[in-house]
Parts: sequence; structure tokens; C-alpha cells
Amino acid sequence: MTSFKDFVKEQVAVSVRVKEAFLADEKAMEEVAAVAALLVDTYRAGGKSLWAGNGGSAADAQHMAAELVNKFRLNRSGVPALALTVDTSILTAIGNDYGYDQVFYRQIMACGNPGDVFVGISTSGNSANLVKALEACREKGIVAVAIVGGALCKMDGYDHVIRIPSTDTPRIQECQTLVGHILCDAVERSLFGGDCFSIC
Repeated sequence: MTSFKDFVKEQVAVSVRVKEAFLADEKAMEEVAAVAALLVDTYRAGGKSLWAGNGGSAADAQHMAAELVNKFRLNRSGVPALALTVDTSILTAIGNDYGYDQVFYRQIMACGNPGDVFVGISTSGNSANLVKALEACREKGIVAVAIVGGALCKMDGYDHVIRIPSTDTPRIQECQTLVGHILCDAVERSLFGGDCFSIC
């Protein structure tokens, strides 16, 4: 019989293996770096980022928007970031009047501007509202970024797709948080920390 301690160690080990596989994926590393550079350029040009997801990914979207608006490590001015998952009146109004697949589309159409960046977070990559969000990004001239699990997904049409090499939802979410933290850290260091990155 497996002890709780053995179970804990096994779960940590699995999480580490996913991150090691992600680290070994040069294409994925290049995509994360490209998105970091994109966000830095967007903020330098006066744009903003919009974040969205469902369930745990909605919480991740709110988490990353908060890191950007408030701070990540440094005491500094905030940068504009919106989580499209937080206003229950907007979400329920759109869901009721137009359908749940429209909840991000209509917010992007209302609040997004050319040159902004949209980040859609999904463990499956098949969320209908995130697939629909891409249409709004195309209509508004917004760059679309997807952070998704390793399975085949319907979000491959996004401008940048950061794929986590796992099909296990908790492991994907752990790595998505890591990616989000890297992006927030890169933005903060580049704009406020004085560190010189090759992405700048």
C-alpha cells in the first residue's frame, strides 16, 4: 500500500518530469521568449494585455493580470492588463443573450485595440469561447497567444501557441503558471528592472 509520503513524492516527481520535458522543447522555449518580447514591445508602444480562460485557467488569467497591474517582484508602476473572467454581470449577460462561446469575443470587441495582446489559457485547447476569441482578435488587429496542453487543439490558429507537453490537467496548469510568471517577470525586468535581455 502506497503511503501518503510516497504519493506526495510521486506527484512532485511527475510535475518535475513535465517541466523537464518542457525545458527540453526548444520550439516551446522560443515561443515563450517570443511572447515575452511581444508583451514588452506592446507595453512600450502603449498597449495592453487581455487574459482569459475557463475554470482553473480563469483563475490563472486573473492571477497574471494581477501580477502585471500590481507588481511581480519590483515596486513599480502598474501596466495595463485585463482578465476577461472577473465581471459576473458581463459574463452572465453575454452568456444569457448570445451564448457562452461569445463571452470573450464580445469583451475583446468592446475593450481591445489594435496592437494589444490577448492570452488565452486552456488545458485542452478546445474551449469554444477561446476559439471564438480568435475571431475578435483578427477583427481588431490583436495578437493572439495560446498557452495550452499537449493534445491536439483547436487553438492552433493563434499567432503564438505555447504547448505544455502533458495531457494531465493538473500538470498542465502547474506549467502554465510557470509560463505566466516568466512572462510577467520578463515584462517587469525589461520595463522597470534595468536588466538587459536579448529579447529587448
